[in-house]
Amino acid sequence: MDCQYVKEFSDNIINEVSKIMIGKEEQTKLILMAMFSYGHVLLEDMPGSGKTTLVKCISRALDMDFKRIQFTPDLLPSDITGMNIFNKETNSFKFVDGPVNTNILLADEINRAIPRTQSALLEAMEERQITIDGESRPLPEPFTVLATQNPVDSENTFALPAAQMDRFFIKLSLGYPDPIQEVRMITNLGDGIDFSVIEKKASPKDIINIKNICEKTFVSDPVKNYIVSLVSATRENPLIKNGASPRASRSLYKGAKAYAAISGRDFVTPDDIKEIAPYILTHRITLSNEARFARKTAEEIITEILNTVPVPPEKENMIYE
Repeated sequence: MDCQYVKEFSDNIINEVSKIMIGKEEQTKLILMAMFSYGHVLLEDMPGSGKTTLVKCISRALDMDFKRIQFTPDLLPSDITGMNIFNKETNSFKFVDGPVNTNILLADEINRAIPRTQSALLEAMEERQITIDGESRPLPEPFTVLATQNPVDSENTFALPAAQMDRFFIKLSLGYPDPIQEVRMITNLGDGIDFSVIEKKASPKDIINIKNICEKTFVSDPVKNYIVSLVSATRENPLIKNGASPRASRSLYKGAKAYAAISGRDFVTPDDIKEIAPYILTHRITLSNEARFARKTAEEIITEILNTVPVPPEKENMIYE
């Protein structure tokens, strides 16, 4: 059964990552969901919470080409995409690859780069290609951007534009570990992180295969209508200035298929939608002044929407066409 294969594959990756990242199984599952949907991930959390370590663990377990860019104010677009360099000996230009030519790109502290540099990733994230001097160059398949930013540092940072936020499939926070997990963490990793303990369990071809399997996961018409109702509710809520885009509907649809397959099912339920909706919708909305006066966060408003939009009956979730 294809979905059972996806579940076993995902469990293996999660178990490997858990050798170093203690207590982050759900976050790893959500990142795999995004990767199986060919989506990108924004990790927003406090410094030292393990964002970069998590990305390294996942890339090693998947045995995928991994590159890291430390975003700084002086970073240029060509530092990401690469450039044509003139060779005097051959009297011709030669293209030199940038770090974007990889399977997993870690964009570390992405909000520290100027908007012009941030926008260099837009074409790569949406079209999975880059254009240099009018020539388009495809990126490796699969290609995923895992970006990080710290919410507490505002000095020398540049907020990501709405167009780029919308291109992130999900936004996650790792959060602090509980005391028991933190004791385990310093016991295992206090003297250094040995990434060699993580076994390589996959290859890029496996991700492509799983993506194709996830696309076959069944979504009934009532569940499709539920997805659209949730996204529509963000456009009608008086506390939201700008609601989620149609890309959000597509992301919920694709993400729910992958999430169901990771859970070992070949059909999507409303519970799948409710589990992933906060990670897909929260960063795609803009709050109104009324929300600020009411001291409502985007997370709280999305939760209220999930609690008020009618859920389709369970018996309708498995009605195959």
